[in-house]
Amino acid sequence: MTPKRKQKLFVILGLVSLAAIAIGLTLYALRSNINLFFSPIQIAAGEAPIDRQIRAGGMVKEGSVARNRDSLDVEFVVTDFVEDLEVRYSGILPDLFREGQGVVVVGRLTDEGVLRADDVLARHDENYMPTEVAEALEAAGYSPADYGVKID
Repeated sequence: MTPKRKQKLFVILGLVSLAAIAIGLTLYALRSNINLFFSPIQIAAGEAPIDRQIRAGGMVKEGSVARNRDSLDVEFVVTDFVEDLEVRYSGILPDLFREGQGVVVVGRLTDEGVLRADDVLARHDENYMPTEVAEALEAAGYSPADYGVKID
């Protein structure tokens, strides 16, 4: 191998290894910022990680909202009509939050299977259902058309 070829080989190997290191560091930094979506049936099956931030969604179960009179603490159940997920949230709920509507909740799952919510997302009108919630309901055997809603 000539010295010129050897030098080119070292330069190419150096660039490839620097690119691999940069990609590896980027993926390592992003892994803590990824919020995966899980439906209540997936959480009940143990597919969701414990004590890591996730997004969960479904319909707010009728009659499940319990508000604490002395604080902003709220407990409610999110369902995909197969499994239920208990959610605890401390804060002001969105104006459009109500029973029977689709929501996406961002928070951490505890060892007891309760989702401690940091955010409750309920951006919808009477004809809206978040895409993830619609897909989760379809996977559970229900159709968003049963609720007379359109998907974004």
